Amino acid sequence: MIGIVAVSHSARLADAARELALQMVPGDGAQVRVAAGAGTDADGQPILGTDAMLVADAIDELAVECDGVLVLMDLGSAVMSAELALELRATDVPVRLVAAPFVEGLLAAAVSASSGAALDDVAAEAGAALDAKAAQLGEGPAAPPAASPERHSAADEAQTVRVVQVRNALGIHARPAALIAEAAGGADVRVRRLPDGPDAAAGSLSRLLTLGVRGGDEVELRGSGDSGAAAVERIAALFADGFGEELMTDAGAWTESRAMTPDAEDATPPVAGAVLRGRGVSPGVAAAPVVHPAPTLAEPEPAAALPAHARDAEAARIEAAAVAVAERLNARAGMAAGETRAILEATRTLATDPELVADAAARVRADGVSAARAVWDAASEQANAFSALGGRTAERATDVRDVRDRIVAELLGLDLPGVPEQDEPFVLVADDLAPSDTAALESSACAALVTEQGGPTSHTAIIARALGLPAVVAVPGALGIPAGATVLVDGEAGTVTVEPSADRIAEAQAATAVAPFDGTGRLADGTPLPLLANVGGAADARQAAQAGAQGIGLFRTEFCFLDRATAPSVDEQVTAYRGVLAPFSGRKVIVRSLDAGSDKPLPFANRDHEENPALGVRGLRVSWRDPALLDDQLRALAQAATAEEALVEVMAPMVATVDEARSFADAARAAGLERVGVMIETPA
Repeated sequence: MIGIVAVSHSARLADAARELALQMVPGDGAQVRVAAGAGTDADGQPILGTDAMLVADAIDELAVECDGVLVLMDLGSAVMSAELALELRATDVPVRLVAAPFVEGLLAAAVSASSGAALDDVAAEAGAALDAKAAQLGEGPAAPPAASPERHSAADEAQTVRVVQVRNALGIHARPAALIAEAAGGADVRVRRLPDGPDAAAGSLSRLLTLGVRGGDEVELRGSGDSGAAAVERIAALFADGFGEELMTDAGAWTESRAMTPDAEDATPPVAGAVLRGRGVSPGVAAAPVVHPAPTLAEPEPAAALPAHARDAEAARIEAAAVAVAERLNARAGMAAGETRAILEATRTLATDPELVADAAARVRADGVSAARAVWDAASEQANAFSALGGRTAERATDVRDVRDRIVAELLGLDLPGVPEQDEPFVLVADDLAPSDTAALESSACAALVTEQGGPTSHTAIIARALGLPAVVAVPGALGIPAGATVLVDGEAGTVTVEPSADRIAEAQAATAVAPFDGTGRLADGTPLPLLANVGGAADARQAAQAGAQGIGLFRTEFCFLDRATAPSVDEQVTAYRGVLAPFSGRKVIVRSLDAGSDKPLPFANRDHEENPALGVRGLRVSWRDPALLDDQLRALAQAATAEEALVEVMAPMVATVDEARSFADAARAAGLERVGVMIETPA
């Protein structure tokens, strides 16, 4: 596999380009690392620039599992940093720097690398990435020439030829081209626009885009050998499905692709033993009967326009209903933790979105529609706008529709359908789930989740992982599985097996079985190896203790210093530290003293602007300016350790000299902490 490093002055630009590229390839099909920006300033704002060491580290990281590395750069000093990185890297993996357009080149390179192409071929794909855009605007080289008869003569070995029609209106744009390149799988397949258009290798995203294929066109697929024949069939199936996009009817009208929004009533139920495939987003295996959630809230019926004198009062009901919904979501968030709590709080914010409330209220006043109808229309438009943007943004459409349904139900005095209440284990199969519904699974008998929609960053996926529920999303045909049918869900493989045999269930469960943990860490040969947790607060410590951690290997103390204008008192710190130490009474807890600065600046500790805060006044160096800050923390740690009878050890970050180590050790022992260490993290 070929790895890719994206070198940019802007971390945000690089992350966005990486996200776009990875959406074009399946699963972990491409290894892309970002080396961007030059740290953050004293206010925590990103600094534009490039860092050769970041580039070198990214190359070395990819070298572990890649046969070669391609480096793309945005402009100026990014090129110099990339060149310097070749001198600084520690590995000898082959590396190519390519003068390709940053975004288009990254996308083309990721698709090419995911198909197993060699380094030179991936570089060539990246370099040709602008050809399609230039040709379309009439500013670049001509499209590739049409295939000559000699190229595919009768003498060619084992040719497989299929003629397919382009059923999606947009034809071969970036996403279908990426799917074709993936399906080609490195086989020798050519794609040609009929009757006399150019042809291109199926594995080349950039060349496919130059073909100018549009909806309604006919395309010839020609493959060589057995692998080419198989690839032709895979690619033909993509054309038949319309690449999961809107399809054109014979009359040129539109219809939705079944792969995007299947109709559960018309779909043929999968037969026993059928394996449906989607995207595994939360690992684990579970087998149980299927349960479908209740139907979603019905769209409010249109009604006669309200008289002018009644419209203000009707519009005012919208904000009151939104506030009521937000309060309920806030209450549920208060009973949750971690990712679940954060997502519910975000959904609560959506419920009181001033733009949504104002838009709906304006519709009532202008058109005389009911409050429920106005909210439905305003939120639906917002959700559709999210869907049209694609990618991760599209996954937020479910959240908006959830808020819409809750506000409408509040206005109409209706109960919302929720997670089924059932004592026996079940697999919940749905089109998609709202975050508030997914969060309710924590106290249910749900054993696994399967959805037809959704993606790896949807709230369904995030909460499923947080709850430890096996989950597979984007499963075409899932809604066709009848209620009560037993399914085997494999969240790692991304499969859903309908009515599996008892032997198949037992085999899958045995393959994923985890030996019970008795609380003692050890290697395979029996050598003891303590398992210590990494925590940042009391909630983390409690969770670690429940999971069987034998102690804490790193307690990051910044949590009680953040979001404050002044430093916490000794008493405040003692209370906070005792919450972390209490679950580990009598056991080892290694504490890192305050690591303020760089990406964690504090107003009372980091007052000056620094050109390079990552190697500036941070960690132990903060105490040079304010010795009381460290002394108070060490005293608080010692008092908390005594109160909870924990075996506390303390270490300081960013220690660069022997004198610094000695000074910190003296201060810690003076406070009553006997076991002391340091973190040596600097070039010194």
